[in-house]
Amino acid sequence: MISTVRSDADWMRAAIALAERGRALSSPNPSVGCILVKHGCVVGRGWTDCGGRPHGEAMALNQAGDAARGATAYVTLEPCAHESLRGPACTDLLISAGLARVVIGSQDPDPRTNGAGIERLRAAGIAVDAGLLEAEARASLAGFVTRQTLGRPFVTLKLATSLDGQIALADGSSRWITGDAARAHAHLERARHDAILVGGGTFRADAPRLDVRLPGLEHRSPRRVLLSRMGDAPLGWTGIAAPEDIATLEGTDWLMVEGGAEVAAAFLERDMVDRLLLYRAPVLIGRGKAALGDIGLSDLAHAHGRWQLEDTRLLGKDRMESYQRVR
Repeated sequence: MISTVRSDADWMRAAIALAERGRALSSPNPSVGCILVKHGCVVGRGWTDCGGRPHGEAMALNQAGDAARGATAYVTLEPCAHESLRGPACTDLLISAGLARVVIGSQDPDPRTNGAGIERLRAAGIAVDAGLLEAEARASLAGFVTRQTLGRPFVTLKLATSLDGQIALADGSSRWITGDAARAHAHLERARHDAILVGGGTFRADAPRLDVRLPGLEHRSPRRVLLSRMGDAPLGWTGIAAPEDIATLEGTDWLMVEGGAEVAAAFLERDMVDRLLLYRAPVLIGRGKAALGDIGLSDLAHAHGRWQLEDTRLLGKDRMESYQRVR
């Protein structure tokens, strides 16, 4: 007989999955997932809505109604404890609802809440368990955490290359190195980011649209950012003059960098890439345009131990590999 009893870890993973629904839509707030469970059954669930309100906890409590009393809340981030003109603190909402227990994935690095939400819940007589699946919870909140700790967005560098590391022929021809499945996956990745950045060379050569061309996800096209020496940009784009300027991008916790080789190298040289997203096509180009320029590496020993493989899969004939920066 297969048991249907769910563990705390099962419920937290479900809350983390819910949080993904609000990613790149919940700015200026992080997307937080929340599940309310009573007698082994879900009585409410939520995730941070578009524009940052309502928070996941508020959505779940509204769905549960009176059934929230005596329930356990599984929430990916410590409930907020600071006052806001946009709505009440989630800690106060949970207390008012009469919850018996709150299980938290990650403590909030925002100094306005950091630890205060947990203390207030405990002071109200609610049992609190913090740090369950913390690494997984923080990964789902990486954009918010990076903004809070490093003062900039979480950066994904996307590269589509041949087996020998070229992104185009010598004359610049690059459409298409990868196939339909890999390109569709890249568009899905775009939909999970607040903004997408290219350099002036790519802008002039390709006139990229940088939108999401997947049915039903067109509205999730990220804002477009142009990195140029003067920091200027055409209508509909945001211009910055240096990689460090991404810290000034409002409402941007998740940034994808798509091109080209000089821009990619500039972000890598400054150690401002948090995730590498590589698509490799089973083709050889030989003399062409390399995926990267000089990244300032002077000793091969310094190249090791910096990247950890987190995912790999075949997409048609192409292979996707995702690496996290080890910090």
